[in-house]
Amino acid sequence: MIAKACKLPPIDAAHVAILEKFGGEMMALDPIGTQVSGIDLASEDALPLEVVDVLEREMAYRGFLVFKNEIQLDAEDFLRASCLWGGKELHSTHGVHPATPGGNPHIFRLSNDERHGIPDVGPQWHNDGSFLPATFSHSGYHIVRPAENGGGTHFAHQGFAFAALSEGRQERWSRMSSVNSASGVVHPLVHEHPVSGQKCIWLHLGMTGAVLEKLPDHDGFSLLHADELKQLCQEYNDILNAGMTDGYAVAYEYHENDCVFIDNLAVAHRAAPEAHMSVERQGLRIMHRSTIKGVQDLAPGFGLPLHVNIDGPNPIGEGVWQGGGVGFRWDEGIRMRN
Repeated sequence: MIAKACKLPPIDAAHVAILEKFGGEMMALDPIGTQVSGIDLASEDALPLEVVDVLEREMAYRGFLVFKNEIQLDAEDFLRASCLWGGKELHSTHGVHPATPGGNPHIFRLSNDERHGIPDVGPQWHNDGSFLPATFSHSGYHIVRPAENGGGTHFAHQGFAFAALSEGRQERWSRMSSVNSASGVVHPLVHEHPVSGQKCIWLHLGMTGAVLEKLPDHDGFSLLHADELKQLCQEYNDILNAGMTDGYAVAYEYHENDCVFIDNLAVAHRAAPEAHMSVERQGLRIMHRSTIKGVQDLAPGFGLPLHVNIDGPNPIGEGVWQGGGVGFRWDEGIRMRN
């Protein structure tokens, strides 16, 4: 499946210089991501706009930022820092766990112990907010308590995953659009990132109800049948998994008080399997997640609408058209909760 090796370039020296001017430092993580130090996310003083711009561009190109914080962030610090990016305001659609500080509706509290947070979230590759036309621009993850025996998050760069596809798959996937099983929102399987300009793949492996394919030689669309959609999901899963060895994905392990922000249009993510293991085996894990308002619709091409009635009749007549829950089950042997 893989056409060529993919590797991120070094961090832009001009970006490093701007951050240093304001007391911060950046270090490239291997193989993707950037570590940031010297920036106090607990400070109520606004970050200079040029610093915010540099950091947002780093996310667009390298996928995510890891802030190393010297003092423990509280929930308000984390949420305030989340609003630096993208749409500049929180957009929260999740449930609120009883242990959430102050019952704050903008904190999605996750844990491997249901007494402390919501368990079993995000086991398959996905992007947050895929049920929205304007998907979340960024997401934040603040590790309140890392598990003693590991349980991090996998991140995969979707631009380099596209580049790693064969030319044939690049061409065909660029004619496909997914339909979210929960909302009927339609997104392109391949989109151009608004900052980096890279072509990126995009498919929610736990919430897809149909995939439409623009016919290559004349007007019209077809729906993928069950065997075709299963193959697509498996290939998508495989190409992101391949990044772990081919240099465009990473299994990130959190350290105490880490704060991670991702560009939700540039990287897919999933919880590491260890994150869902029992407290007895891994130790207690608690994480707060935030989601930031999108800047623009992730709109499909070829004249397709932003929304279709996934709970209504199949508009084409043949193929998978499955609304509700986790949508199409492309592998019965894996956990699909998202």
